[in-house]
Amino acid sequence: MSDEVQQLTRAFSGLGGLGVDEPAMVSALARWRGQPEKRSGFRRGFPGFFRSHGEMDRCEEEYMLHLAAEFARFKNLMVLWAMHPWERDARLAHHVLHQGHPAAVAVEVACTRSADELLGARRAYQALYHHSLEEDVAYRARDKPYCNLLVGLVSAYRYEGPRVNEEVARAEAKALGAAVRSAGGGKPLAVENDEVVRILSTRSKPHLVETLRHYKEIHGRGLEEDLGGHGREEETTALLLEAVLCLAAPAKYFSQVRQRTTMIRGRRIILMNME
Repeated sequence: MSDEVQQLTRAFSGLGGLGVDEPAMVSALARWRGQPEKRSGFRRGFPGFFRSHGEMDRCEEEYMLHLAAEFARFKNLMVLWAMHPWERDARLAHHVLHQGHPAAVAVEVACTRSADELLGARRAYQALYHHSLEEDVAYRARDKPYCNLLVGLVSAYRYEGPRVNEEVARAEAKALGAAVRSAGGGKPLAVENDEVVRILSTRSKPHLVETLRHYKEIHGRGLEEDLGGHGREEETTALLLEAVLCLAAPAKYFSQVRQRTTMIRGRRIILMNME
């Protein structure tokens, strides 16, 4: 397979986990104009998506669906990129809340934005949907153990200065540890604990970073590890962990999201090529 065919194959397959590589695709297609043999070579080099059918190479239905999904993602990306950030966050949160999706996107909006950005998203939500983000969250999550935490997160307007009271941060690290260790066995989950809700929904991000540092010093392991040992796959525990990471280590959180997305899409492409 020539280098050009390999380049276009990678562009279409999205093996990097980021969707169709539009610049590489457009570049190859422009160079191949009037060269049908190049397109034929591309089809022969992509047996998972094309099969010989008489005198032509037939495109498999799975590949058509794959391309449609990839370009839909690109279209959505461009639409979201063009929006004002407040409107984008408001529309994302509304979609998640009203389509029954996991609340991770709402947590991301609430916990990774600045105080003014989150306030702007709440204002945009009211302008677009004629009611508040807070009331929608409270209603849609009313039967979930994490309801109070999620309402607190989207309602927050945090202090953004650098000052941290180390004594308070240490005391709250102990409170978090007690909540996590006492959860289960008929007792309320950590995500339902009033102290956990208060700390995560009101404290500044620098304060939370220090609190988590003290937590590890006091308990010998990080809060992330402790939550991972208390049913990470459960929706309630997963949301609590997402909130902690988004507030204190957003880069780590989004890195994990990207890795999971890449692995899922990579497995899907491998399976399609094996069929």
